[in-house]
Order: sequence, then structure tokens, then C-alpha cells
Amino acid sequence: MGTHVVLRDRQLITSPFRSARGFGLEARAFARPEPVIEVEDVDSRGRAELLRDPEVLAVAPEMPIRLIEPFAVGGDSSDEVWGIAAVGADRSQFAGADTVVAVLDTGIDSSHPAFDGMTLVEEDFSGSGGGDRQGHGTHCAGTILGRDLEGKRIGIARGVSTALIGKVLNDDGGGGSEMLFRGIRWAVEQDAHVISMSLGFDFPGLVQRLTDGGWPADLAASSALEAYRGNLRMFDALMGVVRAEEAFGTGTVVVAAAGNESRRDVDPTYEIAASLPAAAEGVVSVGAVAQTMEIAPFSNTFPRICAPGVGIESAKAGGGTALLSGTSMACPHVAGVAALWWEKIRSAGLPARADTVVAKVLASARAEVFATDVDPADRGVGLVAAP
Repeated sequence: MGTHVVLRDRQLITSPFRSARGFGLEARAFARPEPVIEVEDVDSRGRAELLRDPEVLAVAPEMPIRLIEPFAVGGDSSDEVWGIAAVGADRSQFAGADTVVAVLDTGIDSSHPAFDGMTLVEEDFSGSGGGDRQGHGTHCAGTILGRDLEGKRIGIARGVSTALIGKVLNDDGGGGSEMLFRGIRWAVEQDAHVISMSLGFDFPGLVQRLTDGGWPADLAASSALEAYRGNLRMFDALMGVVRAEEAFGTGTVVVAAAGNESRRDVDPTYEIAASLPAAAEGVVSVGAVAQTMEIAPFSNTFPRICAPGVGIESAKAGGGTALLSGTSMACPHVAGVAALWWEKIRSAGLPARADTVVAKVLASARAEVFATDVDPADRGVGLVAAP
């Protein structure tokens, strides 16, 4: 027996085409999906039975997740926040007005002056209560939409007036995949235009937990791999539902950090590929660059795009600012720029839809800022650029 997350589409039950899975998928062209996330304790036979249910889109063992741990940066804060200029947000006439952004992280310090005057809709999926006692979520939110602090600009999209704050990680930065999947569904149901996620699935942590529990190493690795594979399928199915829902609204741009496990400073070939949720189909995965436009040594490979992620100054839980490095810091830059593109596309009279925004974000990225020998597998399409 084990805890499994189940993604169902209730619309397939009510559809006249529900007799076969293929016809059920066809029915989505005529009716909006009605996704439901549930948790069930089942064994392998029970899981197989669930997968035979025509309304079930995916079943995955619950898996641990963690924030993508940033690196603290020593020294004093700089006079300017370099990432703002690097992506061109300081030169853009757009500020993300009328765009709703969701930050799925450790919560937020809603009393911080960086969020004065904003409507913050908070929901706790972690069970540890509201607020941000870890600090990661506050820093990420500040980069996306924070107001100026003592005359210094820290936020990309300062015109965003409503933010959805889904606390999907508890106060020590950990959690479970159910929390994240519920957070994503909540954000989409609340009509988020952009979702930002600076977190990852903890495959090594799951292996360690199993071996600590007495499992043989090979069995622990195999079980963790099966859990990861199931969650990848779950994420792809969930993103498929998000894309299907776009036909009935504006859709949601989903952005995720690629991860910080590479160690190019130790060995240039010590590169780790992006994992979930960044590796899921339809997610805009983000790598990190330094101010010199070099790929950050920790940044995982195969991002779709990259952004400033070294020495990023943003809001600190409890007040003031903090300097941090990581793809956790790069992801909010892309989320903020996506908010600017939403406003730009609306103002131009173009279809204001998630697929249009993603296309603009990727097409406008700047590859010329990198040396010619920088591997596209490390930088993606290039550096994100504001409209």
C-alpha cells in the first residue's frame, strides 16, 4: 500500500462519449475539462484498476518536493538590481497591469513593504499555516512584482496588483507532490495568467529516505525511479488539462526553475539535467546566468530560456532585502517578464492567450549576449527580454 495522487477529469463521466478513453479526449473539444485531484492509498493492483477507469488521466505515488536551495551571497547590497536592466524591464513601457501572477513556494511575508497596496490571495497547501517563515517565497515574489524599496527597484512587473500565493512548501522548505498539484489546480481555477515555481522533486531525498528505512539500495533506487516516472506522467497529464482549458479562457503560462545541481566550477562536464517540474511538457524551464552573461556553474542543463540568477537582490522575510543566487532567482525574472508580455499583447490587440505569451517570451529571447561557444543546451533560446 502507498499514497497515490490521482488526476481525474469529471467531464469524461458526463460526456456522451465516455465509453472509450479516446472518445473521451475528443469530447474535451466540446466541453471544458473538470479536473479533480484526489489522494488514495492503493497497492499495485489498486493502481492498475484506477488506470483502467476512463475518467482517470494519471496516477502517481506521492513524492517529496523541496525548494530549489539558493546560495547566499556575501557582501553589501548593490546600488542597482542588475537583473532588472539585464532583461530590459527598466526600459519597458509595460508593468504587468491586469495580470494575475501565482507564486507557488513557501508563502509570503505579506507585511513586507515590497507588497504594500497589493491584493495577496493566500492559500496554505502545506499544513504549516500561512506566512513565510523560510524566506524563499518572499524573495521570489519580490523579484516578480515587488514594489520599490527606499528608491530601489526590485520587481520586474510592478503593475501587477493581484498575486495568488500558494504555500506548497512547509516552513523547512519541504513538502509532497500532492501539495504542488493542488496548488497548480487552485492557481488555474483562480484564473492565474502566470504560475512561478522555484522548486523541484526530491529524487535523491526519496532514495535516502527509503534506504534509511532499511531498503536495499537497488530496490530504493528502483522504487524512487518509478515514483519519478509516475509523477512525470502526472505532470504531463496535468499540463495537458491546463492547455485544454485555454480553449475556454486565456490559459496559464507555467514557469519553473531548472535546478541548481550542476557543478561546472568543479568540472566543466559536471552537468545535471533539469528535472520536474521544469522537465514537464509545456513548462517554461529557466536556467541562470551571471552578470557577465556566463552560465551559472550550478545551473542545470536543458532549460528553455535563461535569466539573471546570480547575486539577485529582493525582498527578505522580516524586512529589508537579501542577495541570493540560484535558478530559484532566475525563474521569477521570466515569470515577471511573462506578465509584461500579457499586458503588451492585450495593448496590441492580439489574442491574449497563454500560448501567444509563451511564443513571444521565447521568440524575443536574446542569444547574442552569449559567447559563441556557450552551449545552447545550457542557455536555451537565450536571455529573457521584456517587451
